[in-house]
Amino acid sequence: MSDPFTGDRSDSELLGQHEVKEPKKYKVLLHNDDYTTMDFVVEILVRVFHRTEAQATAIMLSVHNQGYGVCGVYTAEVAETKVDLVHRLAKSAGFPLKCSMEGE
Repeated sequence: MSDPFTGDRSDSELLGQHEVKEPKKYKVLLHNDDYTTMDFVVEILVRVFHRTEAQATAIMLSVHNQGYGVCGVYTAEVAETKVDLVHRLAKSAGFPLKCSMEGE
């Protein structure tokens, strides 16, 4: 209810008018190729995506066997940054590793 003296509305009135929404999330994917080594993919998963060695190995095997692997789910800005970082690291190491993002 509004304050009769100031016209201020209560928190519940304000929240009812402006619903807070979770930001859209994106999956970051690594894609298989015939040149990037499995060791490099594991290194990327540990360094960029902060996966354990065991998690990184499981994702790397998914990339190898299924053609792609999900590295993580992030907001758009974080996903874009990670995709860019993977591409820069792969290029500097001489690998054509492809990384992409897709909406959930």
